[in-house]
Amino acid sequence: MSTDLPGHLSVAEAESESAAHLSTGVLGTADIVFMVMAAAAPMGGVVMLFPLAFAFGNGVGVPATYLGAIIAMLLFAIGYVRIIPHVQNAGAFYAYIAAGVGRVTGLAAAYIAAFSYFALSASTLTALAYFCERFFEQDFGLSLHWSVWAFAGLLLIAILSYHRITVAAKVLGFALVAEVVVILVLDFAILAQTGWRGVNFHSFTVSSMVAPGLGVAAIYAFNTMLGVEGTAIYQEEARNPLVTVPRATYVAVVLVGLFYVFTAWCLVMAVGDNIATVAKADPGALVINQTSSHVGKWFAHAVSVLVLTSTFAGGLGLFNNSARYLYALGRDGVLPKALAKTHPRHRSPHIATWVLTVALIIVLMLGVLAGLHPLTTLSSSLVGLGSVGLMALLAITSLIIPIYFARQRKFGLKITMAPAVGGLVIGSATVLAFLNYHLLTGVDSVVINRLPYLLVALAIVGGVQALWLRRNDPVRYQRIASTRIDKDPQE
Repeated sequence: MSTDLPGHLSVAEAESESAAHLSTGVLGTADIVFMVMAAAAPMGGVVMLFPLAFAFGNGVGVPATYLGAIIAMLLFAIGYVRIIPHVQNAGAFYAYIAAGVGRVTGLAAAYIAAFSYFALSASTLTALAYFCERFFEQDFGLSLHWSVWAFAGLLLIAILSYHRITVAAKVLGFALVAEVVVILVLDFAILAQTGWRGVNFHSFTVSSMVAPGLGVAAIYAFNTMLGVEGTAIYQEEARNPLVTVPRATYVAVVLVGLFYVFTAWCLVMAVGDNIATVAKADPGALVINQTSSHVGKWFAHAVSVLVLTSTFAGGLGLFNNSARYLYALGRDGVLPKALAKTHPRHRSPHIATWVLTVALIIVLMLGVLAGLHPLTTLSSSLVGLGSVGLMALLAITSLIIPIYFARQRKFGLKITMAPAVGGLVIGSATVLAFLNYHLLTGVDSVVINRLPYLLVALAIVGGVQALWLRRNDPVRYQRIASTRIDKDPQE
């Protein structure tokens, strides 16, 4: 039997303190994969982030950079799926870091994770509002301020998150399938018009990959694949989680990664070696123009519509992740216990859902009052902030997995070498993201470009709270990252 944090609480003990369960056994492998992939917003990633990666990154080497990111994420996943059965907690990264190096660091990580998902959710919501404003004004002549669309989108997200998780999974699944199919149609149309003679693998050469801008391209590559942690976040709601969650983790990494590599490669062949110049001239029109050229204007219109559904799906998935972090912290007694309550019928973390909704309303209102642009200021700065935070936690978790198993005197390729190498690669990309944060935000504001230091402040707050609890409230301190959803796995 595996060892874990001492003094962990059983489910019964958690229930006795008003920490009710989420729905159990309602999500299969496909459901979890849909939740994770939808949070990555494939259509949004292709239309909004690819052009920036081409323009400011290593140009034709972008497909190889994405391939390298897949390899690093798979190395991470090899160790990740092996620690999941030992530390079963809806807090995921939070629980794993606490198990590896202690509760003080674990609680610091929890605050970074919850805030990062919140920032990404807010970023996605403001981007959705911007694209809704443009779409309905250009296509229907309906001119409404972006905040109207933001509040409408937030209301719908809150309603779906309030209900049973399977409702959100079905919505995300439908949106995901539609956007992936549309992009793949574009990809194969490009291949068909290129013909066998036009197919080349120049993008995957070492010289193309290590060209100037590799660091920037790596930032966007990892940014589009953030969210793989979601497979563990939903383990309490999964059917047969010891099988479903690891399977969903591998499937999500491979499907998301290969989709992006294949699409980037096709776009390079469609545009040519000057793709960096073309993308920089008009980033927002790159994919739409290629769709019009290779498939037709009517299909380009479909892409414009699916950008909206993709962005909404991403916002919903990120919102659910953040809500479950608040739920985990409430159940462990770190934040108010009310956050750990679940709806009597839907079994959703409904209190955490409404808390996040109010917080997002405040962010939107501040943005409106300050007259900030929803895309170039609000969305760009928030996506950079959330991405840096999650990349850091991804790297730390990967490096901590070998430490966790080493304490049990267990060593091996899958639990030591693979996650350690993956963590070093992701850690390097995180440093690049921090140093080049201004490229992620797209603005020159000193205040906005120093937002990553807010993550450091949150980590300090979490660490100080844990130290205070250790000294003044040992019982609550022992609960940090300790609430389990299952018994220790048998070896």
